[in-house]
Amino acid sequence: MTDNPVTITSVTSQYATQVAQDLKLNTKEQERIGAELSALQAQLRILQDDQSVLHSIQKTLGSRPAAAPSTPEPSTSLPQQASGKNTTTRRAPSKTAAKAPSTKKTTAQAKKEKAQGAEPKAATASASASASASASAQPTLIALIRTHLDQQKAPRSAAEVTSALAQAHPQRTIKSTVVRTTLENLVAKSQAHRSKQGASVLYTSVAMQTATEKTPAPALPQTEQDNSKHEKAGAVSS
Repeated sequence: MTDNPVTITSVTSQYATQVAQDLKLNTKEQERIGAELSALQAQLRILQDDQSVLHSIQKTLGSRPAAAPSTPEPSTSLPQQASGKNTTTRRAPSKTAAKAPSTKKTTAQAKKEKAQGAEPKAATASASASASASASAQPTLIALIRTHLDQQKAPRSAAEVTSALAQAHPQRTIKSTVVRTTLENLVAKSQAHRSKQGASVLYTSVAMQTATEKTPAPALPQTEQDNSKHEKAGAVSS
């Protein structure tokens, strides 16, 4: 019995369509597997770099390096094209993440960094101690003012005291307002004497003020005493 030509043509068309679909699926599968293969090769290179870094750190630490596991070479062959339906087994993409190279510090490096960090702290502490010792060795402002007043033979204003102390101690910052306040505090504590000459306020040390008060008035010359007696006698006779 002869096959019907229409049936043969229909079957041939169906096979051609099926083969075309299988070829299209096969091509897509090859592209997918090729992309996975490239990603896996990139991950393999990262792992190999990490292995080299770890070996270097292990060598630096002085320990015996462990035997490096043999790395199998990935197959680069692509699946063969099938003439029938696509029978290639699909694989899920690998989820292996690239490990970042670990960084470890040796004991010597840690000690060195610790010593470098301690040096600035020691220098800072030494500078602070020196500054404190220098500050404690300097006399206070009130002591400087009292000493200056004791050395003067005449009253001095706050501006004159400020100028004299600033010249004698250029390393210190001496303000006239502070000097005036200190002088007023000394007067309030009876450690200095205040007087006024016109619009000026003058300050004197207690020691100099006491010495001035105890000094007797100068005696008049003999001629002045005689004149004074004559004037008194004339006033009585009149």
